[in-house]
Amino acid sequence: MASPLPCRPKLRLLCVGVALAFLLAVGVGRADIYKDIQIIWSADHTYYFMDGDSEALALSLDFNRGSAFKSNDMYLFARIDLDIKLVEGNSAGTVCTVYTISEGPWDIHDEIDLEFLGNSTGEPYTLHTNVFAYGVGGREQQFKLWFDPSAEYHTYSIVWNPRRITIEVDGVTIRSFDNNEDQGVPFPSWQQQRVYGSLWNADDWATQGGRVKTDWSLAPFVSYYRNYNITYCRPSPGVSWCGAEPAGSPLFNLSPKARADLQWVRNMGYVIYDYCTDMSNRYTATSRPKECSLPPRP
Repeated sequence: MASPLPCRPKLRLLCVGVALAFLLAVGVGRADIYKDIQIIWSADHTYYFMDGDSEALALSLDFNRGSAFKSNDMYLFARIDLDIKLVEGNSAGTVCTVYTISEGPWDIHDEIDLEFLGNSTGEPYTLHTNVFAYGVGGREQQFKLWFDPSAEYHTYSIVWNPRRITIEVDGVTIRSFDNNEDQGVPFPSWQQQRVYGSLWNADDWATQGGRVKTDWSLAPFVSYYRNYNITYCRPSPGVSWCGAEPAGSPLFNLSPKARADLQWVRNMGYVIYDYCTDMSNRYTATSRPKECSLPPRP
């Protein structure tokens, strides 16, 4: 299929203008979890507090409802860093999230997901990731983490630039989704996205395929967020914005460390599901998504 690139010449100037307007309006650097987000579900289930020197936000979930926030601003290419401490103990059925999503028509929406699927006490969390581009999703990769994410805060990052989307955990790159629009693969390259975080119940599917349900006698469940930080994508000197970075520029190349990280998480068995290799339940050798057979970008 042809590349569904809405930001073609007739819209390119609009994309540049939007990006420059945001850069001039808000600059580049640190956001503030108190000033720069708003609660959108259940304000009475959330609270801000000082956690050491950091302003933190607690989201809670009980039988009646969960809670969520969204960023005040929207972004087109940025790095999003957020410290999260997940629900302790038996978190089966709960889902804690940080994700970005566009706000245009749903059938062409873009989205970058990190969902932490709870589990029974003593069992590891599953980090479920997905990318939607131009309404097309189904690009799931799942990970188990090399630490207990409920014991203390850890930093989770979405790094979104015109070359690729990478996901990092404590600075370790665990996933890279390349921009292969020139090969007909959709990529989020023109729609601004807003940051969301939430805690909600999904015991019909979240834990062991829905076999383990939420134990409501343990409610309320609480997850914590702090150090919300946004860094806008910076182009090379003389380039107007990141979307205009020349195709051959090395600016967005994966670093040797990032490539080593990606290999390390696979070698250690931390990748527990990859849609590209699901040849038993989902795809055949000829029906896999196109990006699964393309070589990695620099």
